[in-house]
Amino acid sequence: MTTHAASLISYQTPAIRHLAWLCQAPQLLASPMSFQPSRFLPADYREQLQHWDRHPETLPARLAEPAERRLGHYFERLYEVMLTDLLGWDILLKNQQIRAGGQTLGELDFLVRNAGTGVLEHHEIAIKYYLGVPEPGSSTLWYGPNARDRLDLKVGRMLEHQSGMAQRPEAQTLLNELGISETITPRIFLPGYLFYPDSGNVSVPEFVPGDHLRGHWRYARELRAQDVSNWASLKKPHWISPWRQVETPDGTAAWEAVRFVVDRGIPALFAELVWDSGFGCWVEKTRCFVMPGDWPLAGRLNR
Repeated sequence: MTTHAASLISYQTPAIRHLAWLCQAPQLLASPMSFQPSRFLPADYREQLQHWDRHPETLPARLAEPAERRLGHYFERLYEVMLTDLLGWDILLKNQQIRAGGQTLGELDFLVRNAGTGVLEHHEIAIKYYLGVPEPGSSTLWYGPNARDRLDLKVGRMLEHQSGMAQRPEAQTLLNELGISETITPRIFLPGYLFYPDSGNVSVPEFVPGDHLRGHWRYARELRAQDVSNWASLKKPHWISPWRQVETPDGTAAWEAVRFVVDRGIPALFAELVWDSGFGCWVEKTRCFVMPGDWPLAGRLNR
């Protein structure tokens, strides 16, 4: 286990573990626009996280709320807590829709004042999970679990459309009405995982940093019950950050979850667990997406 993973596992409160992951997670895009929280987090932010973990009654109200099953909404809440309660930054706008002619052109995820530089910044954020599929020749397409999302398309949209939303005339008009007239710097925050197939060579886009987080994926039909004896099915929002549990892995429950993928055609994410005597619990060694047999074709046909 890496030092970073061990530091995450040390937090017993899931929300603290998720927030700590967000503060340090490698991203899926290396760009001049990429936002790196670690450049601005105070030196003692881990002590603050440890205090919250040991004294849950002191958690910020937004962090203490029950976690939403919709990962994107929960991720936005974690990001807000990081900005306000760890960085101490002011949020001027959040999820501000930009409209023209009765149509929504997009929205500004966060408009914030960078307390370290004084610059007004527009942050577009997303947490993503993509699985590599070798294509004829030497190319690879990286699909989201439902195959209606693709890494290259998402990055292109964030760079070419979403990050420029604050510069659109419609946004400028709205911002001026709110008394905001200064230059706005766009930032992108895109952490997540790439899942590699167990067989077949895949290539990674040049814009993906080499330190990105990795897992692997397999078709459900390739698995046997004994393969998943030490697996745990991860439900949202626990796709964020490494998993830990005190209970012995339930191989029967994991196998039933695999069969559910076969029967219902819905992908599932699992953590392969190992016992860690230092922490006194089972911890995530690696993670695996288990996919239905018609993936990604079925998802592409439904796009």
